[in-house]
Amino acid sequence: MVCPEPSPTLAPPSGILRPELDDLGVRLHDGGGTLRVWSENADAIELEIFDDTDLDWITDSIPLEPAGDGLWSVSTSLLRPGTRYAIRVSGSQAPGNTFNPRTLLIEPYARGLVQSSYDAWRSVVVDGCFDWGGVQKPRVPLDRTIIYEGHVKGLSKRHPRVPPALHGTYAGLAHPAMIEHFHSIGVTTIELLPVHAFQTEPRLLQHGLANYWGYNTLNFFTPHTPYATDHNRREGPEAVLREFKGMVRLLHEAGLEVVLDVVYNHTAEEGIGGPRSSLRGIDNRSYYRQHDDGAYIDVTGCGNSLDTSNDATARLVLDSLRYWANDVQVDGFRLDLAATLGRDTAHTFTPEHPLLRAIKDDPALADAKLIAEPWDVGMGGWQTGNFGDGWHEWNDRYRDRVRNFWLSDVDYARRASAAPVGIGGFATRLAGSANTFSVERGPLASVNFVTAHDGFTLRDLVSYDVKHNLGNGEQNRDGADTNRSFNHGAEGPTEDAGILATRRKAMRNLLGTLLLSAGIPMLTAGDEMGRTQRGNNNAYCHDSPLTWLAWDTDPWQDDLRAHVATLTRLRHENPALRPMRFARLGERTPSASVMGWYDEHGETMSIDRWTDPGHRTLQYVATSTPETEALNRILLIVHGNESPIDVRLPSIAGVTRYVSLWSSEDERPAQDTPQFAPGDVVSLRGTAMHLFRAE
Repeated sequence: MVCPEPSPTLAPPSGILRPELDDLGVRLHDGGGTLRVWSENADAIELEIFDDTDLDWITDSIPLEPAGDGLWSVSTSLLRPGTRYAIRVSGSQAPGNTFNPRTLLIEPYARGLVQSSYDAWRSVVVDGCFDWGGVQKPRVPLDRTIIYEGHVKGLSKRHPRVPPALHGTYAGLAHPAMIEHFHSIGVTTIELLPVHAFQTEPRLLQHGLANYWGYNTLNFFTPHTPYATDHNRREGPEAVLREFKGMVRLLHEAGLEVVLDVVYNHTAEEGIGGPRSSLRGIDNRSYYRQHDDGAYIDVTGCGNSLDTSNDATARLVLDSLRYWANDVQVDGFRLDLAATLGRDTAHTFTPEHPLLRAIKDDPALADAKLIAEPWDVGMGGWQTGNFGDGWHEWNDRYRDRVRNFWLSDVDYARRASAAPVGIGGFATRLAGSANTFSVERGPLASVNFVTAHDGFTLRDLVSYDVKHNLGNGEQNRDGADTNRSFNHGAEGPTEDAGILATRRKAMRNLLGTLLLSAGIPMLTAGDEMGRTQRGNNNAYCHDSPLTWLAWDTDPWQDDLRAHVATLTRLRHENPALRPMRFARLGERTPSASVMGWYDEHGETMSIDRWTDPGHRTLQYVATSTPETEALNRILLIVHGNESPIDVRLPSIAGVTRYVSLWSSEDERPAQDTPQFAPGDVVSLRGTAMHLFRAE
């Protein structure tokens, strides 16, 4: 058994890195443990120790002593592995403070939690020792990374080959049947929706619903207990943490990375008047953004926003990231509403925010993949492209342009006999979004996605024109109204064979675009099988078969999965599809792809054709610039309207043949690889993509 070493501390120690903020929470040592809590405005803090079995029986109360700089500390033999504890905090009732010494609070750095009732939680001392067996992180190169975004419970809950006792659990996620699926579709990195301990909001409980997604965090250091197996839940927090680490180890053994979707922008305490479970009772004025009168400044839409301009608050976030990356060995993080974390004392976003800079520069996070959701709902909250070197960003501009091109533009063309725009904007996204991300950051700064947990599934995107969210209890008011979707002729389920065939091809075009674009692709779990949520585009509150993956698939769904497997394999085999850098005119840039653009006649694209809505056909040639792999060149034909077309393959110096690799026109990926010569004609029946290797 190997216990984790403490995470390294950065130098020089100043601001959020100053040594006074080291070792917060419980640290075990000979003779017990030491608890350190930060509260700048508290007058007194008390440690409450509970009986091992009766969570309402306080067996000891011990005051913490002030240690300066807002720190409070106590050492006692009663803090040992398994100890249940809470803290009480007293302070003045000045504006912005919400102290109540009667409230039992979660200690912010607690590694374990147990619950006695809806609003009654006890922190638990956890030892955390775990035998990693020498298993190392896979460290998948960025250009080879293919992210698969999924939900711990939803992924395995209905899988017929996962034992029922493991359904919907951390252990179930790492079952061989799940790993086999991940390998079969070629993904490398499993991005999990929130697994920090979270709570369902009272208003959802009143509607008989649950917070399924988990964006309502109670504590930043504790894994969500309900995702553990029954046995380990009964054993307690130590066993729950051990199951989580066991999941990570098994996935790493299989060469799969684990990225966590983490929610540091707000907490489950909601707005003033909401639950007082932890930070609000410890030092509300310091932990949350407020006006002078104590009214919250909410840039998250969730009732509160963490004030990361405060050093101790920012350090809490940084220490949580360090813990999960080192003690728990996860491979990276997707930071929810990350713009909130980069807001300064004036509540304005800056990419040079001390917290963002500390995360990027921390040696303890040196090998972590850092992905920002680069927006929030406050003023100046949309920051796509602005997070700076070392960060990767969800690219909503990519999502919107790709959806427009294949769906809403086609819908418009059916109504108006012409598409609204040409192919130029789509080509920019296909080639890595150079108009959004700087040359220094390159195409891998962009995390490309067409769907995510939030919004329509891929199948619903091609099957519904509008959202159908009545089951959420908000009279269909929640969820996005602008989806850039297209039902192709019927709203929702239909038996029309023509509409169904057109929808399937639209899904193939969307998946083909995602997996053949420059950047880091993110596939949403279930899209590879055409999962539906029956038109619900905000299914956060449904913990039910509506949101769990269904594994009993029809033949067309198996065909779609085969397309995903083919596309990920081709992406792996062809480095021209996954450049690490943007090419520079007149320079040789290693690991960049040099691009050529041709029209349907095989001629170089003219300026007029980029913007002409009547010409939505493009031949995209990408040639790799070898650095660690052999020279590679691909040709991708994109045809963006429903009229058939004949495309003449271009004549390019050094190219004598084109080998067909994949076409979205095929219901199932073709097994043969027919060859074509420059000048040959390839016929497309309507909206389609066709990939070739140019040799």
